[in-house]
Amino acid sequence: MDNLTLKLRGMSCAGCANNVEQAILSVPGVIDCNVNFGAEQASINYDSKLTNLEKIQAAIEAAGYSSFSLSEAQGEDDTETASRLAEQQELILKLKTGGVISIFLFFGSLPMMTGLNLPFIPSFLHHPWLQLVLTTPVEFWCGWSFFRNGWKSLKHHTATMDTLIALGTGTAYLYSLVVTLFPGLLISQGLEPHVYYEVAAMVVTLILLGRFLESRARGKTSEAIRKLMGLQAKTARVIRNDVEMDISIAEVRINDVILVRPGEKIPVDGEVIEGASTVDEAMVTGESLPRKKLPGDEVIGATINKTGSFKFRATRVGKDTFLAQIVKWVQEAQGSKAPIQRLADQVTGWFVPAVIAIAITTFVIWFNIMGNLTLATMTTVGVLIIACPCALGLATPTSVMVGTGIGAENGILIKGAESLELAHKIQIIVLDKTGTLTQGKPTVTDFVTVHGTANSNELVLLQLAATVERNSEHPLAEAVVQYAKSQEVSLATVNNFLAIAGSGVQGVVNDHLVQIGTQRWLTEIGINPDSLQQYQLGWESAGKTVIFIAVDGALQGIMAISDALKPSSAQAVKALQNLGLEVVMLTGDNQQTADAIALQVGINQVFAQVRPDQKAAIIQSLQSNVETLHATSLPNNLNKTNRKSQIVAMVGDGINDAPALAQADVGIAIGTGTDIAIAASDITLISGDLQGIVTAIQLSRATINNIQQNLFFAFIYNIIGIPIAAGILYPIFGWLLNPIIAGAAMAFSSVSVVTNALRLRNFQPGVK
Repeated sequence: MDNLTLKLRGMSCAGCANNVEQAILSVPGVIDCNVNFGAEQASINYDSKLTNLEKIQAAIEAAGYSSFSLSEAQGEDDTETASRLAEQQELILKLKTGGVISIFLFFGSLPMMTGLNLPFIPSFLHHPWLQLVLTTPVEFWCGWSFFRNGWKSLKHHTATMDTLIALGTGTAYLYSLVVTLFPGLLISQGLEPHVYYEVAAMVVTLILLGRFLESRARGKTSEAIRKLMGLQAKTARVIRNDVEMDISIAEVRINDVILVRPGEKIPVDGEVIEGASTVDEAMVTGESLPRKKLPGDEVIGATINKTGSFKFRATRVGKDTFLAQIVKWVQEAQGSKAPIQRLADQVTGWFVPAVIAIAITTFVIWFNIMGNLTLATMTTVGVLIIACPCALGLATPTSVMVGTGIGAENGILIKGAESLELAHKIQIIVLDKTGTLTQGKPTVTDFVTVHGTANSNELVLLQLAATVERNSEHPLAEAVVQYAKSQEVSLATVNNFLAIAGSGVQGVVNDHLVQIGTQRWLTEIGINPDSLQQYQLGWESAGKTVIFIAVDGALQGIMAISDALKPSSAQAVKALQNLGLEVVMLTGDNQQTADAIALQVGINQVFAQVRPDQKAAIIQSLQSNVETLHATSLPNNLNKTNRKSQIVAMVGDGINDAPALAQADVGIAIGTGTDIAIAASDITLISGDLQGIVTAIQLSRATINNIQQNLFFAFIYNIIGIPIAAGILYPIFGWLLNPIIAGAAMAFSSVSVVTNALRLRNFQPGVK
């Protein structure tokens, strides 16, 4: 299955988005499609054996819209940017033209609207023929897009916001034209031959004004994307054939050697090969303090070199750089739909036809009861205009775009609107220990051998252990290898290496079978660890991880490894608990070590000695309240609590966390962890700071609250406006809604929704 993201043009409301979505889904080979009106974007999953980009774009064009492929790293190309700018300039010109003419028409119609003799208004301003001449260009030039798009919708047997506007303003214009040409028809019915050209012109102008303001406001919702893309350096100083040269960032190739001086941006991702410096990574990771970079360290493109010069080898360029991936993730998240949007989509699907039916019913009732064609026409026009569902289509996507953008600016990558929405419902959050609560950089603190240090026995055993551990990716294995290097122990060659997940590793070194792992595993394979357990108990009570070393089936040594807690861990755990969440720790460590770490950070509920293949099962048990055998004996343990199914989040960083991250309702990966864990997650904390979890949940709650406010604004205009426009208050107060006011209300309903969504930009993350 392939995926594709298209930028869409020509949509004016959520009804248009539904039309485009149905057109794309009708293409054979398209598996799934999600059209986001707010982002003007389509995310498509398709079978490349059955269809392709050209067929999908042809279907979009046949539906009356246009599209272009969205570049993963650079957004719109120059042609599309120029086209969009030209459209905005044309809109401004039409708005100015319509505004000036509408002012003349408004003053010219004041005597008729107020029923007063206003001598300061020249009589020629309210002459029907002059108003016809002034209104025609507004209706059919300024408002031509409404008629064009409405006709396209009609051809495809659908109806959109443009349909309502075209029907409403067209009805007012045609009614006035008939009165202008045949005034005797109304006079013969005992009616005043009033014209309503100002209604047609002013409604078109007000809606254009609303679209202009909405367009400007919506432009700000993508500010995060523009900021991210603006971070990238434009050039790179590459050394080729011992010659330094400045080249465009697009010309940099993998394995190029690049020189970076103090104060310069690092152009692409790479690995330092010479020199040392500190690098400010705040713009990408959110970390405030610069990080020291030495040979062998990774550097991220778009970050800023601070103090020294260094050379690095490019490892990822173009769309594969970390920054490009962030931009891609944010674009995909902003184009996705939240589950709460399904309500708006369902309403939009039947809303326009329902409004047309209400308008027809309004006309029939008023004409039959009052016998007044003018009254029936104006109430019908009011219903058609005030009911446009544009704001409904903007309510959710604009908030999602702003929310995901804010997340990216704070080092939190939210991969989809569904994850953003679900995060506010989290009830239990499960934290992996190593690399999540702790630094993930364990070091050996204690090492004891059965035979002491005689004949360099300690160094010989260390060589055997480190040689085997060198083949493991586990952080504890790395600690053993680094300890051996610090003792200047040279490593040998290992044969028949085998890793037993959650237990240990083994291999043959210099014809000796070396086995390193947990007490439980050694006991299972028949090796008695009792002779060194006196050390184990003391080390584990201090929160250290203990591993046993056996050679040729006999216990030879024991090692303690300590992984320091992250400075923010205890504070973040407390903040999560203050948010009303149950915090649980999950680890493969033994019970005593796990309890010691949990005590330091304030966690009461622990699952210890958990193998990697059991992590996902424990997440599932928390979700469905299935009894599990891996709970601790701590008070208020989860498996002893009678609870209903709950929303569970999992936070981890390792390969062995990936199944649990995928199983959780919301998987949160530490960005400093493995690519597999990041790929399996819904949210990624780029910096690895646990306070990002708190920020993500707070941001989710703020976004959902904002969406609910937007839906209120979108619905309230229609719920209140349609009955008033239909004349429900006329029998009581003798008052009807002027179609001009209806047009203004409709236009500014969209503006109010987008403006409210932009309030999210004031969100301030904080740990409480």
